[in-house]
Amino acid sequence: MSESVLFVDDERSVLDGLQRTLRNRVRIQTASSAAEGLTLLRDAGPFALVVSDMRMPGTNGAQFLSQVRRLAPDTVRMILSGHADLQSAIASVNESHIYRFLCKPCPTEQLVAAIEDGLKQYRLVTAEKVLLEQTLSGSIKMLIEILGMLSPAAASRAARLQRCVVDLAAALALPERWQWGLGACVSQIGCMMLPTEILTKVESAQALSDEERRLYESHPTIAGRLLSAIPRLDDVAAIVTAQFGPVSFAGKPQDIAQWDIRSAGQLLLRVAIELDRLLARGSTRLAAVETLKTMKPGFPPALLTALRDLKATDGAMPTVRELTIRELAPGMILEQDLVSLKGIRLVPAGQEITRTLMIKLASVAEGVGVAEPFRVRVPT
Repeated sequence: MSESVLFVDDERSVLDGLQRTLRNRVRIQTASSAAEGLTLLRDAGPFALVVSDMRMPGTNGAQFLSQVRRLAPDTVRMILSGHADLQSAIASVNESHIYRFLCKPCPTEQLVAAIEDGLKQYRLVTAEKVLLEQTLSGSIKMLIEILGMLSPAAASRAARLQRCVVDLAAALALPERWQWGLGACVSQIGCMMLPTEILTKVESAQALSDEERRLYESHPTIAGRLLSAIPRLDDVAAIVTAQFGPVSFAGKPQDIAQWDIRSAGQLLLRVAIELDRLLARGSTRLAAVETLKTMKPGFPPALLTALRDLKATDGAMPTVRELTIRELAPGMILEQDLVSLKGIRLVPAGQEITRTLMIKLASVAEGVGVAEPFRVRVPT
């Protein structure tokens, strides 16, 4: 077995016995307290399986495994306890979603069989995760590539929203949820179905008529319908669909980590959209955060604090350079309009360079030609 197993028990003699019994069968590490176990989980992980005693000083097994679930949701969790009362079993199942509850003394073969079952469960979970990353994300990438060809500005906005959501979730120490970053990444794909005239107005900050605004604000619903047809994207579709809709955070726990996937995802995407809108209008990050504090419904204070403290390029001085098409790289920003050799505007100033846009520009350069060099901002 190549995966590692972590045993946590406040009795050193129990841990020593497990080491002797399992050393030739399982890669094992041990901790004599919940705090030590969490430290090992952070510093020596990932662990495929964590097996904890139930009754320990300070933090009991159910509470400890609840923390394990937050830090490493893919890790399988078990209880190995000499105190197998009904209330303990119920608490561990409800609070930490354990895979199995074993009683001491546990025969070696029964323990090994339970560990093997736990490792099989871990492999199933991680295999599904790889499948999602390699196939599902590949399909989504294709949609984003199409969006980039039809509306580079919308694709650029989606990339910014994704970075903001992922960074904000990390700053808040939220558990890893692939649905959040992916939701932000695909939040603009409904723009593919909108008339070019409306997208042009939006990208150039021109005023929209009431009818145009209603049509533009329908793009999340369009995206949601597209995404809901893809298996396993129900949560992503719900997050994307709700990006412009009315939201209410009343009654939610102060700790965002306790929110369900959809509510937390909708919150992260909504605040990223509002921040991006304010920054696009020339606001600084600090000023934008102050504006967000006054919006209804109110965003959680912890979220606004994390947003304010995020490392951002808007406060750093980028380097302005003159480059050619061949020297472009993703993340650069056009400092001036990019025009053809005949003076036709190809891409407006302020557009972020993406890989899709680079491919498109390379093709244009071979055809009608591009006026080079041109000025770009290179983020510090």
